[in-house]
Amino acid sequence: MNGIVIDIDPVVLHVGPFQIHWYSIFVVLAFVGATVVAVKRCKKIGLPSSHVYNLMMLIAVAGIVGARLFHVLDHLEQYMANPGQILGFQGLAIWGGLVGGGIAVAIYTRVQKIPFRPLADAAVPALLVGQIIGRFACIVNGDAYGGVTTLPWGFIYVNPGAMIPDYLKGVATHPYVVYEQIWNALTLVGVLLLERRTKAPGALFLIYVSAYAVGRLLLTSVRQEAVLFWGLQEAQVVSLVMLAFSVPALVRTLRAERRITSAGTP
Repeated sequence: MNGIVIDIDPVVLHVGPFQIHWYSIFVVLAFVGATVVAVKRCKKIGLPSSHVYNLMMLIAVAGIVGARLFHVLDHLEQYMANPGQILGFQGLAIWGGLVGGGIAVAIYTRVQKIPFRPLADAAVPALLVGQIIGRFACIVNGDAYGGVTTLPWGFIYVNPGAMIPDYLKGVATHPYVVYEQIWNALTLVGVLLLERRTKAPGALFLIYVSAYAVGRLLLTSVRQEAVLFWGLQEAQVVSLVMLAFSVPALVRTLRAERRITSAGTP
């Protein structure tokens, strides 16, 4: 077979009636990694670590709820036929997690009277680290798969427990999640470099949202998911909506920074 064979059981351990999944382990590791980065980053803006830990707890709950909701909506026909599976944990959509977590952060900062935009900027590297780690869960699970490919780095899922459809088991498919991890790693490097060039509150966060939206819009073209309309999948539709918000907001933010800089130049 021309590709990388993945024969990993998504279930790590059976403990009586309970199962421990690789998916859950990597999601936990993603939150831990993101929290470590967030604490270090938020110290730079003078935000006490207690606020960071509170926020991470809220983000964990709201993010998972949002991620699960988006996933269910993207596979609505399947869950309408099996409503008992809706409350499951296997299958999360990152856009939903970002939206759910973002709403939680916005509410928390408003209640606690914490400036939202500097916090959002500080959180960008933590978000990207969490996304990169979390996507390893999908590599094991086989729940975010691409189309058939003849490329030598295609993933070939052979384990019966993999979530990839049976008709794609034993077939080389695009490693979509690896493409996204690479895109996120490049975005992480980019935002850290751009951070030195712009001090406008909120700019870094808007750059991140725009970059991630562009990545999902392009990379999702090799992913196999339900098409909503015009040949676009749910993630691509959400990406377009996010771009429609983030790009104009970023342009306004950078223009405002330029005006302030110009006004302060003797």
